[in-house]
Amino acid sequence: MSDDPTTSSLINLVEEHDRQHGVQEVRIKLPIGHIAGKWWGPRNVRPILCLHGWQDNAGTFDTLIPLLPRHVSFLAIDFPGHGYSSRIPDGLTYQTISSINLLLAIMTEYGWKKVSFMSHSMGAVLHFVFAAIFPDTVDLIISLDSLKPQVLPVEFMITRLADSFPQFMIADARNQQKSEPPAYTYDEMIERLHEGTFQSISKETCPYLLHRNIRKSAKYPEKYFFTRDSRLKHHAGHPFSHELIMEFATRLKMPFMFVKATRSPYFEEKKYYDEAVQVLREGNAYFELHQVEGRHHVHLTNPERVSPLVTDFLARYWTEDEDVVESKL
Repeated sequence: MSDDPTTSSLINLVEEHDRQHGVQEVRIKLPIGHIAGKWWGPRNVRPILCLHGWQDNAGTFDTLIPLLPRHVSFLAIDFPGHGYSSRIPDGLTYQTISSINLLLAIMTEYGWKKVSFMSHSMGAVLHFVFAAIFPDTVDLIISLDSLKPQVLPVEFMITRLADSFPQFMIADARNQQKSEPPAYTYDEMIERLHEGTFQSISKETCPYLLHRNIRKSAKYPEKYFFTRDSRLKHHAGHPFSHELIMEFATRLKMPFMFVKATRSPYFEEKKYYDEAVQVLREGNAYFELHQVEGRHHVHLTNPERVSPLVTDFLARYWTEDEDVVESKL
């Protein structure tokens, strides 16, 4: 992708990393295009479905999964508009709740009767909602530094909506023009990702996300541009009431592990988080909460702090399920 030896070595590092771990790229057909993913582990075992955070991609699990048991399979996907997955059609907005249908489509594609989750941030919010709506189909969930949808003040939400839709219109118009986004050197890409996440993603682990999120510029041979859909920046969030979220929490009876990073914000008033934890502790005998030192992307930047917790949890609750359509891979 580049003549610069340092850049090439970082790109090759990610590709060699996948080869060493036997990772297989998959494509799942949808009416809007396809969902891309990375399959780790045995192909005849139903994998744990791994959902990434907002504007991240399947690469967010690249450092954690190699530290987990090799006999367990994992399928990390790119949400629409992220990574190698298709964008939604022009004129439409991204809504997290719409991905409920996406998860059902993946289950149908592979013939799963059950689904297991390991997700970060936005992905963890989504599987919280999915598991509450379809509790009989979810056998375990692992949430990494996000527990549930946020409860935000009404005035903030109104302002957010008033700001996001006009900005979406601008981004959508730019997409329709098919013009190339701003381009940067690879080092600048690392700096923008590192600073854009408030140093949550270390510079050393930025390449794992950039690998699925950039393309070489046609205008500037030594520069790259971000390929994720810019409309993603202007979504409306998760407009659920606190009462509904608490009702969701009462329906989660399956093994549920939540890993909270100590230096990551709660993204809402802490009282709402505390009440959800209380409901889960009182109503779910299989709920457990662990704290680890680190920022929001600790699973990526310091996976050795998270992997022992996940490994122990899987040893207690994961069971091999060969209910998977191998021919679909």
